[in-house]
Amino acid sequence: MILYELISFELLRVIWWGLLGVLLIGFALTDGFDMGVGALLPFVGKTDVERRVAINTVGPVWEGNQVWFILGGGAIFAAWPPLYAVSFSGFYLAMFVILAALIVRAVAFKYRSSREDTRWRRAWDWVLFAGGAVPALLFGVAVGNVLLGVPFHLTEDLFPMYEGTFYGKFLGLLRPFALLAGVVSFSMLLMHGAAWLSLKAEGVVALRARMIGTWAGIVAAAGYALAGLWLAFGVDGYAIIGEVVRDGPSNPLYSEVARGGSWLSAYGERPWIAVAPAMGFVGITFAVLGLRAGREVSTLLWSKIAILGIISSVGLTMFPFILPSTVDPSSSLTVWDSSSSHQTLFVMLVMTAIFMPLILAYTAWVYKVLWGKVTEEQITGGGHGY
Repeated sequence: MILYELISFELLRVIWWGLLGVLLIGFALTDGFDMGVGALLPFVGKTDVERRVAINTVGPVWEGNQVWFILGGGAIFAAWPPLYAVSFSGFYLAMFVILAALIVRAVAFKYRSSREDTRWRRAWDWVLFAGGAVPALLFGVAVGNVLLGVPFHLTEDLFPMYEGTFYGKFLGLLRPFALLAGVVSFSMLLMHGAAWLSLKAEGVVALRARMIGTWAGIVAAAGYALAGLWLAFGVDGYAIIGEVVRDGPSNPLYSEVARGGSWLSAYGERPWIAVAPAMGFVGITFAVLGLRAGREVSTLLWSKIAILGIISSVGLTMFPFILPSTVDPSSSLTVWDSSSSHQTLFVMLVMTAIFMPLILAYTAWVYKVLWGKVTEEQITGGGHGY
């Protein structure tokens, strides 16, 4: 027997679908609070020292947190090549805006405190705000568009073709439901950033973060509930017609897909997936209560549970679809027809089994070393450089 045949092609596809979700959720759980803190920065810090307190809560860890973003992009490229080709070309301008925001955020961390000039530092503070708020919003808009479907079709040689002009591809993403998903994402990460500041900061910075985070959590819960109702009654779902070939070639055109019905019919077919939205609502509820009560560690944990539930609910609701097409439903990408080869998925899984524990162990060690609060005394005493 060939070694990679120890695990069936069907199972490997499901495993890598799950691992892709793990990487995206890992990015939201870690770099999510970095983006949330950045978006909160102009509002939780009224003086330079207060803003430096907020910045230094994430300053030592933000670079490491972005590893999850890189791993997620790499997983899409290696495990799901058609998804990479379709999404990265169709969402090109949106991706460019996100990457530009993340790049200028990195510059702001390095240059913000290099001069004593007040206007200089204030300008970089707003760059940090944009570097957190823009990705937080656009990632949600992207998820909303995935649920709505994307206007592309595949040619006979699997070349993706998009409808609309170059700039229209970006403006076309700003559909009402997608914008609602963006609001949910933005408010969710604001709450997450507030939970982080509640844990890592003291005094008025933590108090302001708790107040804003409470309202952000309420908006996230309301937006998430509204999005669920919208999905139930205002957004068409997708379904594979006929026999589903789970271990066949990676060619979406071999499947027949119909558009219609509701995405939420998945909860009738697989009732157990209701645990995901339940985690989202319960997590937000206890995170908000924790922010109001001034609890710290438990509040951050509940915020993480909320993010885990909300993001996983999207993947579980859509399964097995990854990226549906509004132009030609049969061009839609699914778990069963959009992966790399059997051997490639197996080799990648072996590498992941070796290196993922190392990444997790190193990350845990870093957070243990950096455990503790950032205080104004540390900032004014020269103990932190951001």
